[in-house]
Amino acid sequence: MAENTLIEKVLGLQEKYDSLQRQLSDPEVISDMKKYVQLNKEYKELAPIIKAGTEYKRMIEEYESAKEILSNEKDEELREMAKEEIAEIEQKIPAAEENIKLLLIPADPQDSKNAILEIRGGTGGDEAAIFAGDLFRMYSKYAEKKGWKLEVTNQSEGAAGGFKEIVCKISGDHVYGTLKYESGVHRVQRVPQTETQGRVHTSAASVAVLPEADEFDVELNMNDIRKDTFCSSGPGGQSVNTTYSAIRLTHIPSGIVVQCQDEKSQLKNFDKALAELRTRLYNMEYEKYLNEISAKRKTMVSTGDRSAKIRTYNYPQSRVTDHRINYTMYNLPVFMDGEIQEVIDQLQVAENAERLKAAAE
Repeated sequence: MAENTLIEKVLGLQEKYDSLQRQLSDPEVISDMKKYVQLNKEYKELAPIIKAGTEYKRMIEEYESAKEILSNEKDEELREMAKEEIAEIEQKIPAAEENIKLLLIPADPQDSKNAILEIRGGTGGDEAAIFAGDLFRMYSKYAEKKGWKLEVTNQSEGAAGGFKEIVCKISGDHVYGTLKYESGVHRVQRVPQTETQGRVHTSAASVAVLPEADEFDVELNMNDIRKDTFCSSGPGGQSVNTTYSAIRLTHIPSGIVVQCQDEKSQLKNFDKALAELRTRLYNMEYEKYLNEISAKRKTMVSTGDRSAKIRTYNYPQSRVTDHRINYTMYNLPVFMDGEIQEVIDQLQVAENAERLKAAAE
């Protein structure tokens, strides 16, 4: 058992935790929103470590107490109770230690952020756009189950349905940390609605999940941004409204272009487009960090490489296969209805195993 070093590590964080608690009730800190948000984030991140450490310390104390009873007590009934308690605690200790070790590894600081979700139809023409629409519905249903808020910022509909491209912002608790595993190429095998001969075709759509940048993550110089306005358009290019409410922003130094036409208000569209631009600039740096990590880990489940094929959806066999962890399930209709938590759990388990292994090296 590694109880001494683990308890020492957690107790070492207790002082910082108590200090953060005091600072968060300080009127001076409360009046500085930027500082308050940062300290509150640190406090929330430490809370589960302190809780797990306190519980583990109590478990070890009870274990030592039961061993002492077994060594010194002559009453057989008390000795038997102590034996049972020792056996019960010994079963719990390894899992508790693994949990603390995992909690002590610094989490990706982006995990708690909201996310920008992009889905684009890839190879496969109309069928790829239809599949992109199916994926969007799947993520919408999942977000609804999680109690998250989903806002579409830009979309380009496919001629036969679905989307050539759709971009949305998802807000809620730990959104990026949950959805980051979805970035990559999603492949579908099925008989398309456009196929008359009943042959199975393979199409693809790409998904990108980006952590949304906070205002103080990126300093934007408005002189570097060109703003264009245009009329919002719907399917087939028809005009949705006659005012120039849609916004296109071009960041001249990087060449990044974003647009938003979801709102009727030009000001609201501008705010949404600016937030998305900030996120895309932030992600140029963040991808470098992801690539550094993926170079160190052999089976990296969340990576900066968004061209990697991550999952296959096979309709004739009702099968979903995640290629990163060789995980297959045969409940495709349920999965496409937003029940994707099972595979996300498996991906998190795989990544946690990688993190523990990397920390031990």
